[in-house]
Amino acid sequence: MEILKKLRDAAGRIKHDAITVYYVARSGDTPFPIRLLAFAIAAYAFSPIDLIPDFIPVLGLLDDLIILPLGIALVIKLAPTAVIESSRARAKEVAKDPTSNLAAVVIVAVWIFLAALLGHWFFNAFFPHGAPRTRVIEE
Repeated sequence: MEILKKLRDAAGRIKHDAITVYYVARSGDTPFPIRLLAFAIAAYAFSPIDLIPDFIPVLGLLDDLIILPLGIALVIKLAPTAVIESSRARAKEVAKDPTSNLAAVVIVAVWIFLAALLGHWFFNAFFPHGAPRTRVIEE
């Protein structure tokens, strides 16, 4: 059970550091190339789409265990110390805030609406005169 506790702690640190990298990307004091790198790492951290899908045995989880921490470490090493300190403080404040279930419901509703809109557009693009009908041949 000691290993599970260490893994949970490491996951919490990665989450906190990913939020820190997000704030580094948003800081105006961060040099532009580092901002781009920080934005890419933060987008990868919060994206539901992985470079290697998680269902692929071993490799699917290793990309999250290798790529993400290395990217976070690189951004933290390259960014100015003052930006890192202020970003860590902001990330700590955000971590204290409670999550909003209402916001989660709104986001899911928006995704469902966009999927329905895309489905409607797709159906009308390929079947402009309605659903295809089968002809009944009468004898």
